[in-house]
Amino acid sequence: MVPAGIGGRVEGVHAVAAAVAAGRVTRLHVESGRGDRGAAGQLVASARSAGVEIRTVDSIWKLAETDAPQGLVAEARPIPYAAFDDLLVDGAALIVLDHLEDPRNVGAIARSALAAGMTGLVVPRRRAAPITAVSFKAAAGAFEHLPVARVSSVADCAHRAKKAGVWTVGLAAGSPDSLFGLGLLTESVAVFVGAEGLGLAKLVSDRLDLEVSIPMSEPSESLNVSVAAALACFEVRRVRAAE
Repeated sequence: MVPAGIGGRVEGVHAVAAAVAAGRVTRLHVESGRGDRGAAGQLVASARSAGVEIRTVDSIWKLAETDAPQGLVAEARPIPYAAFDDLLVDGAALIVLDHLEDPRNVGAIARSALAAGMTGLVVPRRRAAPITAVSFKAAAGAFEHLPVARVSSVADCAHRAKKAGVWTVGLAAGSPDSLFGLGLLTESVAVFVGAEGLGLAKLVSDRLDLEVSIPMSEPSESLNVSVAAALACFEVRRVRAAE
């Protein structure tokens, strides 16, 4: 049985380099002519020195899941999921995804979350984009360092966070309250982000401590979900640094 986790298949220079550095890669498939020059060549040399099996293939496209593997596809030991309750610590700064559908957005959010110093990412077990090689490529190595928990219910996750003393804040375009300058971001907090085009499910919204919006100039009405999540992550960082 394949161990539960993420990142069993990784593609692209940055994502593969991060997986090699983490000691997870067991086999690296390299497109002919790519493994002896540039960043890919340096990566192959590093992987070989680490004991990774190197296999040269005529075309990487038969193995690739992404649309730009950069000549590299790695097989790796999966990263285990974190336990959600283990993330509910003093000073927590979590980003919770409510059934996003695009794996690229999930990866981009992970990249922003790590850069902003968030302490964990939470995703639903079902009816959501899986964390695939596409996500790992968009994350550019972030998943190697950012704990990811998987939960059966996002609404129940909000309830459990509140019981643990973690504030639950949802991004909602129609809220009159602003994300920016929100004082409670200095406390243990979980920021909930809704699905593309749909926003947060009503059951999730009903269980949150409060909802906030990102002020925008007219005629703009919405942001890409990964952009909105990035703004939220960095606002947590800004408010905490200001304190």
